[in-house]
Amino acid sequence: MPRFHTPIGIAAYHDLLRLAQDEQVGEIIGTPTRVTVKGRVFWYDKFRVGSDMAQRYIGPDSPELRDRLARLGALKETREARRRERTRLVRLLRAEGYTPTDQTTGSLLNAFARTGVFRLGGTLVGTVAFRHYEGELGVVLGTDALAQTGDMDIASFERLSFAIGDRVETPLEEVFKSLKFAPSPSLDPARTWRWTQSSGETLVEFLMPAQGEESLRDLPALGVSAMALRHLDYLIEDPIPAVSLYRSGVLVQIPRPERYAIHKLIVAERRRAADRLKAQKDRAQAALLIEVLAETRPDELREAYEDAMERGPRWREQIATSLDKRPDAAAVLMEIVG
Repeated sequence: MPRFHTPIGIAAYHDLLRLAQDEQVGEIIGTPTRVTVKGRVFWYDKFRVGSDMAQRYIGPDSPELRDRLARLGALKETREARRRERTRLVRLLRAEGYTPTDQTTGSLLNAFARTGVFRLGGTLVGTVAFRHYEGELGVVLGTDALAQTGDMDIASFERLSFAIGDRVETPLEEVFKSLKFAPSPSLDPARTWRWTQSSGETLVEFLMPAQGEESLRDLPALGVSAMALRHLDYLIEDPIPAVSLYRSGVLVQIPRPERYAIHKLIVAERRRAADRLKAQKDRAQAALLIEVLAETRPDELREAYEDAMERGPRWREQIATSLDKRPDAAAVLMEIVG
């Protein structure tokens, strides 16, 4: 049975998340403006730079964002009080047993957040994203499921990158250089999609959903290239905000946990034979989330499973094969979906 954090810790995390989102909106310097792009509504911060007008992407339209924009004046006035409260909440969460973000990962996430990677649609995927479900779901994650990794994967939709018409505030090449990262060799010398830290312990990769073949393509908003992979559109559809427990909290973006769980079942079957241990970790993470979600969010889990099963016979085959190797997860999931 999964173990959950105390109600105090769960409430503290969601207070921290709310304050981090307030902080992001409180950084607006001009006039919030609605813009419709290909039928979708986005918000931009429009302001004057000398004699010219500039704009900075805020995010997609939502009731929550509109509420924060309506309170923009108050959010600006309470910034220092909010910072102190965020620091207090992070300290409380550590005392409650939540796993803090390590220095290497935290410094990367903080740098990416400051330059706008997550604001512009970047979504953490992989084990770094998985760690954030401790806060989102209030569940105690075991050591096995939290197996350390030196990899950080960030995914984004190509179409969103083109649609929003904004770019990161500091080129990521400069961000990586300041953190002692260098581009890794690529099959296409004109495109850089992965960086390695000089110590060789940390690898950062950029990904996007494949529309056809799996190949390297550009993400203009982030100023990088990315490897296009199948099934990734399912994973990063409708992502959610999360807070990394580093300093006074870093606002990031992660996949919905139910989609992460089902996607990991597929990824495990796509691994090469040499990656058997990674496939086992994929299924372990999926099994833990399935067990937790069956108890806390069964409807969302069922919808995510049914969505994946409707995407074709190959999807169904990979999910079924992976579940055969985790009968515990299969039993829990089948009880939910009927």
